[in-house]
Amino acid sequence: MSETAISYAALILADAEVEITSDKLLSLTKAAGVDVEPIWASLFAKALEGKDIKDLLTNVGAVGAAPAAGAAAVGAAATEAAAEEVVEEKEEEKEESDDDMGFGLFD
Repeated sequence: MSETAISYAALILADAEVEITSDKLLSLTKAAGVDVEPIWASLFAKALEGKDIKDLLTNVGAVGAAPAAGAAAVGAAATEAAAEEVVEEKEEEKEESDDDMGFGLFD
């Protein structure tokens, strides 16, 4: 519960365009009636130091789309290459058939 409260407090401070510090996070959680260990406030304040939380939140979807598109392209290329191999193998099997050499079972 305390991590969630600290997260919301950080979002409130970011929305108000106020610097996120351990003291401010603890003040907000105390005002909300949530007891939070000071270590959580310190960790969050250090982790978010110098970062624009609004920018992080708005770019979450954009970051995830690029790797997915790249993986799809690689997957499509691999599927196409595998399909070409199967076609080549079938052509080779037809060329090396025993029936073509006169060694068929029902001659």
